[in-house]
Amino acid sequence: MSQGTTIPFVSQGDAASVTAWLQALRNAMPEEQVVAFADLDDAQRAQCRLAIVANPDPAELKQLPQLQWVHSVWAGVERLVADLGQSDLQITRLVDPRLAATMAEAVLAWTLYLHRDMPRYAQQQREQRWQQLDYVAPEQRRIGLLGLGALGEAAAVALRQARFPVAGWSRSPRQLDGVETFSGMQGLTQLLSRSDILVCLLPLTHDTRGLLDAARLALLPPQAQLINFARGPIIDDGALRQALDAGQLKHAVLDVFATEPLPPASWQWTHPAVTVLPHCSAPTDAATASAIVAGNIRYYRESGVIPANVDLGRGY
Repeated sequence: MSQGTTIPFVSQGDAASVTAWLQALRNAMPEEQVVAFADLDDAQRAQCRLAIVANPDPAELKQLPQLQWVHSVWAGVERLVADLGQSDLQITRLVDPRLAATMAEAVLAWTLYLHRDMPRYAQQQREQRWQQLDYVAPEQRRIGLLGLGALGEAAAVALRQARFPVAGWSRSPRQLDGVETFSGMQGLTQLLSRSDILVCLLPLTHDTRGLLDAARLALLPPQAQLINFARGPIIDDGALRQALDAGQLKHAVLDVFATEPLPPASWQWTHPAVTVLPHCSAPTDAATASAIVAGNIRYYRESGVIPANVDLGRGY
């Protein structure tokens, strides 16, 4: 397939972010003409069949009448899917091994943070209390992973290397070496009941929104701990607060929230059993992401085939 028209980069990010992405994308595919959406003239808008996007304004996408597909530079596409609604537009999401490695690093780091009682030691420091806590070996701390896609699989490998027993849950059955796997609603109940530390890596879809409600949080073992590196609305916010207030859950590490940045009045900021992170667990690497986008676009140019589409029914 011959090279086509100008490729717009469509984003609601600030000027510095857009400039950085444009530079990375142009470095990765010098044979293409990648420009900011705002710099397109009417003729270019009328001819665009492909756009590269990062949290785009749907109103801007509608100004590209020939648009057939968009390539996201993010792994999460739930907002894009929701914004597009009923649409024939095809979406390719980012699948970046570097992103998976970064997420695995974060999962291991914050699992160890909880496993070694770091929040409690921090509290003891504030109280000027010198007290050693009982040591628990990794083999005695059961980790549950919600989500066994590329990110979950990489996290499972890192956790197993650190000697944690790992189980995982996915929408459909999966098999991973050294990992006990569950699927379906019955499998979710089984996974939750054996997770001393639960790590959420699920995409946000119609089925996963509110998945961890009061009833499911109650299935976790007493004093279980939670890490959410997925999306805020997967966990019922009120139910989580009640579980923490009651001591049913010992601690939660939260990197994602329904509203971001987290508003100053939000209860999570000051709750003694919550660690707040600013959506930093696995930032996208612009250079590696752009190289993957470039490879997918070259494949499309050569074959006419749009790579690895998102299933709009499932939302990922």
